[in-house]
Amino acid sequence: MRITLPLEQMSIEEKIQSMENIWSNLCKKADDLPSPSWHKDVLQERKESIKKGDEKFVDWDKAKEYIRNKTL
Repeated sequence: MRITLPLEQMSIEEKIQSMENIWSNLCKKADDLPSPSWHKDVLQERKESIKKGDEKFVDWDKAKEYIRNKTL
């Protein structure tokens, strides 16, 4: 099925709302979506990197502030 949206005629708010609706629908069915085969390997690599102390974590509020300041 191919669905075409009139993107050029849609406002930014309408586009964002459309994306949120699609994302919300996908989240309801997340358990039905298989993970790609490489996903397990990537997660394992990251887990081992955390164990080794190679990863640094930042408080989410500080990370958002950093991102906002960086993009302004």
